[in-house]
Amino acid sequence: MSSVVPTRKTSPPEMASIAKDPAGKNNNKDTIPEDLNIPDNYVAWALKNQKELPPVTWDNLFQNINWISLLALTITPSIAIWGVFNVKLRTATLVWSIIYYFITGLGITAGYHRLWAHRSYNASKPLQYFLAVAGAGAVEGSIKWWSRGHRAHHRYTDTELDPYNAHKGFWWAHIGWMIIKARRKPGVADVSDLSKNEVVRWQHRWYVYLLLACGFLLPTLVAGLGWGDWLGGFVFAGAGRLTFVHHSTFCVNSLAHWLGETPFDDKHTPRDHMITAFMTIGEGYHNFHHQFPMDYRNAIKWYQYDPTKWFIWTMQQLGLASHLKVFPENEVRKGQLTMQLKKLRELQDGVTWAPEVQQLPIISWESFQEQSAKRPLIVVAGHIHDVADFLDEHPGGRHLLTKQIGKDATTAFFGGVYDHSNAAHNLLSMMRVGVLHGGHQHGLQDKAIPPSQRLRVARYNELTGSPYASSAWSDGEGMLS
Repeated sequence: MSSVVPTRKTSPPEMASIAKDPAGKNNNKDTIPEDLNIPDNYVAWALKNQKELPPVTWDNLFQNINWISLLALTITPSIAIWGVFNVKLRTATLVWSIIYYFITGLGITAGYHRLWAHRSYNASKPLQYFLAVAGAGAVEGSIKWWSRGHRAHHRYTDTELDPYNAHKGFWWAHIGWMIIKARRKPGVADVSDLSKNEVVRWQHRWYVYLLLACGFLLPTLVAGLGWGDWLGGFVFAGAGRLTFVHHSTFCVNSLAHWLGETPFDDKHTPRDHMITAFMTIGEGYHNFHHQFPMDYRNAIKWYQYDPTKWFIWTMQQLGLASHLKVFPENEVRKGQLTMQLKKLRELQDGVTWAPEVQQLPIISWESFQEQSAKRPLIVVAGHIHDVADFLDEHPGGRHLLTKQIGKDATTAFFGGVYDHSNAAHNLLSMMRVGVLHGGHQHGLQDKAIPPSQRLRVARYNELTGSPYASSAWSDGEGMLS
């Protein structure tokens, strides 16, 4: 695929040792990274300079249909539906269809996706050829074509350069992007590494033959030669199985961006959900995958459904795979914690808290005593509290509060008379009306902060100063609100 940037400069020295094809000639077009010379503002440049096709209307609909894709995605399920009503489904054929569904599905998930598109592990040549053949049986394009689109999807997720942009709707992401010609080219994505892979080149060269042989001929032959069910093998293990494989994979682009939670990041649309995992042979933990795409796993918990992960792990145990990449656990936990803190922040913002210290007037001891003669004010941990509305509600009785009016009740509150609970401390903080000048005794810093606020989630711009470390203390006297 040619570059979409205006010009391509001469390859730098580090590109001099370009991989050679079997004939010994440099294959410059395929082995030079397509994104080698893109501008730093490539996305903005592409959106500004790439010509976008006119919108699809009823008048130009037929000119904008990808007829090959449309026929492939309609004839196959039509054959399967016809077979449901006209061909007897034998048990052996059903079992074979399910087995072959997983074989060809793994060709996509373990092969196309995690091995070649994301390079999340290394595979031996026998395993590579097996996955290349199995992937061809899924009839979703060659490894190189599929991986190029998927890498663009990850690089430009949810933008106009994303070939299956989820913001364009569920059905566009699921199947529309294949049936309707794209309005603009997908963003540039490099697949030069795949062009150097002999298995990828072999599959790309013979893809049409592999498609026919593995997509239809092989499932038919197994059922026909195995137990004499030639038609059933073609209808169910061929067309029916292929329909399920197609829409299973398509769900990774649609359902996985629509259904579920975002436990690692909510900047983009990918989501995690068990239902999607069951429908996609383990690709349903998509929020994790988009955050850590080089990880060979989709599911990180033992009970989460990810047979592709276990297949790759088994291949490693058999010596057929190696260098399984796992994102650092510390960084994974950071992502989880970030989202947990964000949710806590949302809950926190819905709660009414005690007045910020900076918002309260600073009162001298003399002024405090003078005003206490007019209203029930007490001091606890350097803060002045108006307990008028709580006198009759105090569990210990009104008299324990009234005798502290105009006094410092810190000792009594923190265990002298009763060691109050965190809930009592939180409630008391809501009665604050002022700060006693010089009222913080040594060792009371923690007690001055209500328990509910000691672990408050703060945004970065709120960390520059603490409400409990204000430099605004003065000798001025203010009226209590």
